Amino acid sequence: MKISLRKRKLKNGKTSLFLEYYKGYTKDENGKIKHNREFENLNLTIFDKPKTLTEKQDNKDTLTLAEKIKTKKQAEFDSGKYGFQSNSKINANFIEYFKQLTDERFESKGNHGNWDSCYKHLTNYFGIKLLFKDFTDEKIKAFKEYLDKEAITPQGKKLSPNTKLSYFAKVKAALNQAFEDRIIYDNPGKRVKGFPKAEVERPYLTHSEVQKLAKAECRIPSIKKAFLFACLTGLRYSDIEKLTWKEVRENEDELRIVFTQKKTDGLEYLYISQNARDLLGERGAPEEIVIPNLKYTAQTTNILMKWAYKAGIYKEFTFHSSRHTNAVLMLENGADIYTVSKRLGHKEIRTTEIYAKIVDQKNKEAANIIPTITL
Repeated sequence: MKISLRKRKLKNGKTSLFLEYYKGYTKDENGKIKHNREFENLNLTIFDKPKTLTEKQDNKDTLTLAEKIKTKKQAEFDSGKYGFQSNSKINANFIEYFKQLTDERFESKGNHGNWDSCYKHLTNYFGIKLLFKDFTDEKIKAFKEYLDKEAITPQGKKLSPNTKLSYFAKVKAALNQAFEDRIIYDNPGKRVKGFPKAEVERPYLTHSEVQKLAKAECRIPSIKKAFLFACLTGLRYSDIEKLTWKEVRENEDELRIVFTQKKTDGLEYLYISQNARDLLGERGAPEEIVIPNLKYTAQTTNILMKWAYKAGIYKEFTFHSSRHTNAVLMLENGADIYTVSKRLGHKEIRTTEIYAKIVDQKNKEAANIIPTITL
């Protein structure tokens, strides 16, 4: 069945809006075609010839509402709400649908990893089968409770606040897509609030700590070089790993990296310091990887920690902490927050403002480092 928005002019200078439900046609014994249509009055009207800005805006708002009603009705029909067709879509398996959406994101390594981790939690809680028609508000809330209280990481730790937020957002995104695909006509995900975004500690290193690391030996030299380079540039591991020499531009007028960011697939132009360039060593062939033999594994963080202990640094951090370090060092040394945000590739300035809070805290600490003056 096709549902269309129709208009009928009235005598009062307005036009009435209604829906036409077209259910196909039949032929009688003489071959005459009879179209099967039904109509529904929406009790909405628009001005035939709007004269004022108010009337024009009223027309726009009314037409938008009418289109939304039509879209909802079509989705309801397509999903079998009215019994006009098979309920095969609503009887589909949400878990399989989620896996399909996960597989479609395979090319995006970070995003695919988050979807895949969420998929594992879904199967851990629901098993391999959960029909759309059975995925009610209550079951969504129950899964949210599972993420909050029971779910653990492969290392046996509870999920961090923002990991819970991310996984639950994936479930809601899948339900939104199912609504767009007209598998469901009612989206229960809209009625269940997600987790609030939490401010989490962003471990970073001070300049003196980075200097200590530079002087200390690391079991894997490529990891040491990549980490220090990230501290100086703010580049993500995924972008350093694939960086080639043709992307490192250097001449009298510029010293920068021109690369396609793996996370966003956007072309980036990042100026780097001479210190960062010198760290990379002798220039190789254009297609050659700048830091070869670099591979992120489950042991990478352990390698970083052992390196830090050798340097006399006793704090927990990951490779991603190099980006936090770069942001703090830039802000501490006078860079404005907008420049830092742009260099790190943040979509929203509020993401960068978290680092500004760290720097502000250090200012407060600095106020108390002067020895007490006794009167």
